Amino acid sequence: MDFEFFSHTDTGRVRTNNEDSIALDESCGVAVLADGMGGYAAGEVASGMACDFIKSELGRWLHEASSNASDGDVKRAMDICVDNANRAIFGAANSNPTYAGMGTTLVLAVFRSGRLLMGHIGDSRGYRWRDGQLQQITKDHSLLQEQIDAGILTPEQAQYAANKNLVTRALGVEDLVLMETHLHDIQSGDIYLMCSDGLSDMLRDQQIADVMSAHTSLPEMGEALVAAANEAGGRDNIAVVLVRAQGVADPAPRSWWPFKR
Repeated sequence: MDFEFFSHTDTGRVRTNNEDSIALDESCGVAVLADGMGGYAAGEVASGMACDFIKSELGRWLHEASSNASDGDVKRAMDICVDNANRAIFGAANSNPTYAGMGTTLVLAVFRSGRLLMGHIGDSRGYRWRDGQLQQITKDHSLLQEQIDAGILTPEQAQYAANKNLVTRALGVEDLVLMETHLHDIQSGDIYLMCSDGLSDMLRDQQIADVMSAHTSLPEMGEALVAAANEAGGRDNIAVVLVRAQGVADPAPRSWWPFKR
């Protein structure tokens, strides 16, 4: 199974600096997207550290482990790399006053033949486009999502809520963080979208689906998504990763996996 990758970031129409970061290692199917937060320039530092560290460490492990590693092995490697990145960001934030309080959201994907391992922290998202239907495959770690789950707000009311950007998990804010990870089956023709809230806050899911359905090439699709978010106000930085799967999947190594979704 082959994978085509495209990524794009944009400062948006309101911010003067870009705190979103992306890192890809197409040779081993790794995509990392992070949306930083913190004081002046600290968000950029946190998101950049997360992306660079995880891409380097996880990519090295995957190249050495080859395709013989089970999905459970890959998940453990993802967790270790994220934990190490978290400690590095947390340490930098506590040793340099300029970086005090910095942190970042995270979406991390490892594309394998026929399977996707996607982990996330915070409110940056993962979506799957399949047979003309868009489905969100991550669930935000945010106060707003907790209010929806508790029945305090409906999803429609949440579109206009004032506390959209209050996350309940972030990388680098505490010495320990839990990444939520799920295993997904991949079909030929699937397109996977990873994005920061600069896209998902500006466009409803149906609007994202409308843009994706109007384009066939990933560069056109990605640039159109960013343009649509800017046309809707562009109130935040925008980061987009698109990955298209093609071909026949190889048999998966046998492994016990309790996190399938």
